[in-house]
Amino acid sequence: KMAAKINEAHEHIAKAEKYLKTGFLKWKPDYDSAASEYAKAAVAFKNAKQLEEAKEAYLQEAEAHTNNRTLFHAAKALEQAGMMLKDMQRLPEAIQYIEKASLMYVENGTPDTAAMQNDFTKAVDLYQKAASVFENEERLRQAAELLGKASRLLVRQRKFNEAAVSLVKEKNMYKEIENYPTCFKKTIAQVLVHLHRGDYVAADKCVRESYSIPGFSGSEDCVAMEQLLQGYDEQDEDQVYRVCNSPLLKYMDNDYAKLALSLKVPGGGKKKSPAAAGEGGPSATVSVEEEDEYAGGLC
Repeated sequence: KMAAKINEAHEHIAKAEKYLKTGFLKWKPDYDSAASEYAKAAVAFKNAKQLEEAKEAYLQEAEAHTNNRTLFHAAKALEQAGMMLKDMQRLPEAIQYIEKASLMYVENGTPDTAAMQNDFTKAVDLYQKAASVFENEERLRQAAELLGKASRLLVRQRKFNEAAVSLVKEKNMYKEIENYPTCFKKTIAQVLVHLHRGDYVAADKCVRESYSIPGFSGSEDCVAMEQLLQGYDEQDEDQVYRVCNSPLLKYMDNDYAKLALSLKVPGGGKKKSPAAAGEGGPSATVSVEEEDEYAGGLC
């Protein structure tokens, strides 16, 4: 039975190769049909437990789809190749293909928004899968990095509840490997996500919990978050603006920097009038208007 499956796989590969050949009357390879044959070959190899050959067939399927510009399907085939490697316990290679597939899903997101959400969801799922593979291997740094990519994609889609959950996992991993400065940055990300959810209490809790992380208390990250929370709580738009436009937040990963720049205080906030600041005159008014433009965020 195995032999029959292997023969069947080789027949599909021969057909695929035939579709790719060009000749006098056929100038262009038929990538679509070739991809379909490689996919069938991969499944036959997989059923015959020939994982190495299955992986190769999936990679050839991916290549045919790439040449055919059907990139969503190419990403799917790469993901499958990654899964074959995972089953063969070849994790670093597996992750490489899984990550490549994730990037393809995101970069080639269809213009249609619903489909694009789907691509993002798929990519987040893949990053989380890959992270758990590393986590089981006790390779927490790599796992945390992959979770970080998942968190950022969730933020980009404004799925703040899921992003908050992802950030907790990420931060705990960095805590476990004692990379404390990165924990501080994750705390900032948590605060921004929670404030965008309109949940001041959860944001405050994340900062309080971080006091137990060595070096956090009194760090610039800590001071900035205390000021941000105070400004948000007191609806002091100027203070929130100052913190959110400080280099500390401005130069975070782009997805978080955008959250900082678009953060609004609840209830419209109270602005200090230019006159109160002792800088009366038209020029002062202009600067406040410009500031307003940025308060709305750059995204």
